[in-house]
Amino acid sequence: MKIAILPGDGIGPEIVREAERVLDVLAAEGLAVEKTHGAIGGAGYDSAGHPLPPATLDIARAADAVLLGAVGAPSYDTLPRELRPEQGILAIRKALALFANLRPALLYPELAASSTLKPDVVAGLDLVIIRELTGDVYFGQPRGRRTNASGEREGFDTMRYAEGEVARIARVGFETARGRNRKLVSVDKANVLDTSILWREVMNEVARDYPDVALSHMYVDNAAMQLVRSPKSFDVIVTGNLFGDILSDEASMLAGSIGMLPSASLDANGKGLYEPIHGSAPDIAGQDRANPLATILSVAMMFRYTFSRSDIASRIEQAVRSALRQGLRTADIAGEDEAVVGTRAMGDAVIAALRT
Repeated sequence: MKIAILPGDGIGPEIVREAERVLDVLAAEGLAVEKTHGAIGGAGYDSAGHPLPPATLDIARAADAVLLGAVGAPSYDTLPRELRPEQGILAIRKALALFANLRPALLYPELAASSTLKPDVVAGLDLVIIRELTGDVYFGQPRGRRTNASGEREGFDTMRYAEGEVARIARVGFETARGRNRKLVSVDKANVLDTSILWREVMNEVARDYPDVALSHMYVDNAAMQLVRSPKSFDVIVTGNLFGDILSDEASMLAGSIGMLPSASLDANGKGLYEPIHGSAPDIAGQDRANPLATILSVAMMFRYTFSRSDIASRIEQAVRSALRQGLRTADIAGEDEAVVGTRAMGDAVIAALRT
């Protein structure tokens, strides 16, 4: 199992270190794991003058899966847009054709009090947001900045989808729903956007191949409201790049903290890039305060989706659950009267549970 490790910036190296310890335990037990390391984001710019150095991309292409930490820091904000750390993630997604982003939002019972919503609203929450990752306004052309006829500065971006792009993410949504509770909600803005009108048309066309899955449609503003009003009414959500980016961060707070949510970005053959959905948190970098659980859970997703080892994935998830049952909490998931542990201590607890 060839795994490319890209720690990135900020808290990235700290949280990835704990996830690597999980891989090391499995390797010590005899699992054939081969790790290679590369720089991305600000670390890529510092080492090679680009957020996705060619050497890093070569490592990622040669791997079966990629584990990524986080990118970004205020010190890079003055760089040209094409050299900023975030461009490294966009570029690697595009280069590896990672078009399907899966973001589960699962509320562990031990963290019900950590959610900003009432426990009876979120208890038992278990949903998946599937976000199209290589199209939409993030990649549409033309885009840029200019001065208009009135002498004012303008910025412009293009929201664009081709029917084939919509159809392939639709199938990921239907297949995922088929393996769960057979309910799929497609989120768009078809009352305003031509792009969304096409999106809805294609979703309905693909639905004919999945008569066993109940498809419904929802405008993105209503979906955002319903996620906080009645989150357990959702099972699988499929949506475009922009809407998915926003809704998945909203869903993270239902689960108690953005520090608890892993993600998988997959190509058509199951190769994936796995990362926590949170950012690099430079304000706490190097202070042993970051929550490593989303990164560790991303490793679980790696074994489930790329390596087809659900047994190992479940074992990692149970180790995380064990640490939470013991009452261990990093600052982002700790209640008022709960003791706080650091990144390393949380990793220690997961490793101990994994070994037993």
